[in-house]
Amino acid sequence: MPVPPLPRVLIEPLVRATLLEDLGRAGDITTDAIVPANQSAVGKLVARQEGVVAGLDPARLAFELIDPLIRVEVAAEDGTAVGPGTLIATLSGPARGLLTAERTALNFLGHLSGIATATASIVAAVRATKTKVVCTRKTTPCLRAVQKYAVRCGGGANHRFGLDDAMLIKDNHVALAGGVREALQRARAAAGHLVKIELEVDTLAQLEEALAEGVDAVLLDNMTPDQLGKAVAMVAGRAITEASGRITPHTAPAIAAAGVDLVSVGWITHSAAVLDIGLDFEP
Repeated sequence: MPVPPLPRVLIEPLVRATLLEDLGRAGDITTDAIVPANQSAVGKLVARQEGVVAGLDPARLAFELIDPLIRVEVAAEDGTAVGPGTLIATLSGPARGLLTAERTALNFLGHLSGIATATASIVAAVRATKTKVVCTRKTTPCLRAVQKYAVRCGGGANHRFGLDDAMLIKDNHVALAGGVREALQRARAAAGHLVKIELEVDTLAQLEEALAEGVDAVLLDNMTPDQLGKAVAMVAGRAITEASGRITPHTAPAIAAAGVDLVSVGWITHSAAVLDIGLDFEP
């Protein structure tokens, strides 16, 4: 199923700010000096390696904001798996605008496609299980909405978007509250009727205490597959189980096989490699 696009009002401020950063105080002085104002061009966005596309809307908007006469014909929509040489989109219009917007468009497209590709690698690794892949709040400042969109393009799902989505009681909360029971009781007393409560646990003893108090979800942090299997058995369907901690395509299958509902992965947003995509102009 195609991933619904983000509203333009969410992405336009990001693209505008990036273009302004690139244009500096005098605009694209190289292109303005070399390319005649009336020259037109046709270019093709082409994948140079295998991956999953994401970020076409910010890329398209970068060209549109620089010159509304630029036309973008998409050949591979967001969420599409591509390989080296795959045509993603054809661009046509004023040559100056195409060159000036090129880097901003490619920055968004390559970065977000990299996130989608990284996500897809984990999703593929756990495909034989019931486990879902979710991202975290470990995102680039101000890019959370588009990065989490890219995760969805890669077949993953989203954890919290912000601190007000749900209560996630971490180890430092527990330490400052004086224990698991105290932290959960305070959280429950303050939570609205639609607010879910999740607790991070490091040990099976903490998990037992959490289950006795009642909790909507448990974050099983840095546990081995054997420990995760025991944790899932203890929970016995009474809460959502989420595993986290250095999860890679190599380690994910054993973690998912333990029966957890979710694996949360931070590096797919904060450290994913850019997908190499180029803009090639026709002679």
